[in-house]
Amino acid sequence: MEQARIIDGSVIAAGLRQRIAAVAARLRDEAAITPGLATVLVGDNAASQVYIRAKGRACAGSGLAAFDIRLPADISQADLVAEVAKLNGEDAVDGILVQLPLPQHIDPDKVINAVDPSKDVDGFHPANIGRLWSGAAGFVPCTPQGCLMMLRTVHQELRGAAAVVLGRSNIVGKPMAALLLAADCTVTMVHSRTRDAAAICRRADILIAATGRPRMVKADWVKPGATVIDVGIAAVPATDGESRIVGDVDFAAVSAVAGAISPVPGGVGPMTIACLLRNTVLAACRRRGLPDPDF
Repeated sequence: MEQARIIDGSVIAAGLRQRIAAVAARLRDEAAITPGLATVLVGDNAASQVYIRAKGRACAGSGLAAFDIRLPADISQADLVAEVAKLNGEDAVDGILVQLPLPQHIDPDKVINAVDPSKDVDGFHPANIGRLWSGAAGFVPCTPQGCLMMLRTVHQELRGAAAVVLGRSNIVGKPMAALLLAADCTVTMVHSRTRDAAAICRRADILIAATGRPRMVKADWVKPGATVIDVGIAAVPATDGESRIVGDVDFAAVSAVAGAISPVPGGVGPMTIACLLRNTVLAACRRRGLPDPDF
């Protein structure tokens, strides 16, 4: 069997960012609107700082305003919620992203619930979760949205496809299942308590791997010709003593079986940031009663 087609998230994301930039330029020129994203970073987590810088660069590259809020690691939960409330009231801020993880003394649900749902561009607020599952308009979490866009570059029609979502997190697994159901897939969720997970995955036309366990998915987990989207990202030791970034899928082995596969890095990651910008532009339009742009 031939090697799998590579689903290049970097290329797909670049195209989406170009379309976002075009919409942002029209909003600026025709309505004097500059969509604005506020990112809130608590503490000095090194990985989180990298993510925040990447989001700031992406905003600048697409013509969005970026508001970088840095807060000390020992901030109280009440004070953090108060900071979010201030951003809720800022008209220049269309989207609010509180970078996770938060320090252990802060309940992330309390902070997420404090974000105005109309500015919840992460799609984590209960109101937006409910809208997703009910089919109403809201904000879809960025990583699952990016996965769906990647799938549509391979499958013009998803209706009736057997889809397996490996992992049941609130951030990826559950919203991914909702999106696939809305696309008329037949969806199975596999998790840590599932019996014979490999056998279930082998029946999938579409396999979304989001477990956080490096190289968990082996070739014998995958149906020949299936489409595999790898959401995982982890640093593992390499033979030269350096670390290497890998996903939840054993890429080399699975590439010989799958019909299409996303790489790590260069797959879902760029799409997540592009979808964050997309949600921010959607928020800017919806808050002002404008129609959703055609991205």
